Amino acid sequence: MLVSLNNMKQITEKTVDVDDILRSKIGSKAKYVPTGWLKRIVHQDEVNRYLWESRDKKGVDWLEECVRYLDMTLNVEGKENLPDKNDGRLYTFVSNHPLGGVDGVALGAVIGRHYDGRFRYLVNDILMNLPGLAPVCIPINKTGKQSRDFPAMVEAGFKSDNHMLMFPAGICSRKINGIIHDIPWKKTFITKSVQYQRDVVPIHFGGQNSNFFYRLANFSDRHLPFNLAMMFLVDEMYKNVHKTFRVAIGKPIPWQTFDKSKTPMEWAKFVEDQVYEL
Repeated sequence: MLVSLNNMKQITEKTVDVDDILRSKIGSKAKYVPTGWLKRIVHQDEVNRYLWESRDKKGVDWLEECVRYLDMTLNVEGKENLPDKNDGRLYTFVSNHPLGGVDGVALGAVIGRHYDGRFRYLVNDILMNLPGLAPVCIPINKTGKQSRDFPAMVEAGFKSDNHMLMFPAGICSRKINGIIHDIPWKKTFITKSVQYQRDVVPIHFGGQNSNFFYRLANFSDRHLPFNLAMMFLVDEMYKNVHKTFRVAIGKPIPWQTFDKSKTPMEWAKFVEDQVYEL
């Protein structure tokens, strides 16, 4: 059985197929990957069951259903700082990225509902295998051809009539000197927000992954040529079910703030610091 969702990936009872994903990513080398173990780590059966049961939802409705599925409680502070959806302006929402999955879903649900689905975020293209998520995403493949197309996709997002929700670190937080913190934020959100005159709204998401994840991430970052820790993010997601998360929304920072007194990288660090003060 299957349900077609326009031109997007079809939802079947096996929408996420590790074997297919590996073949599309690494071709004949896929045979060397222990797929049985990998399917357990990515919870293939559980994820597919959820995708099938939520197959009638997409975009913000799907994100909110995912929040319910994971039994997440969101304590949102500063919601009054969200600009009016009818003010005729577009904004860039930026957040730290402590969890690498749950935080993106939760913030997408909050921002998406407030702005009637008029937002987009940049995600690894593997997540485009989740049809409910695809309508609000600009896919990024950091290891393949799309990495060369990244600037064009960012440009398209900022040119659109959608708000942008970004995680400027690019990957989820690491434990650095015993403290859970993003790696240094990239400057793209600064340069594009100035170019397209979008005020920046800082958001802090409270939460953390397991100590195992941080040990693995540190090992991977130091010794491996690929992000092994990313493979465990779904497993981390399931470890974060039934939890309560604090979401703090700061006041919008006018795009004119980001003048020539600092470099774009320095302004990115300025906003990053503002987020961690929330």
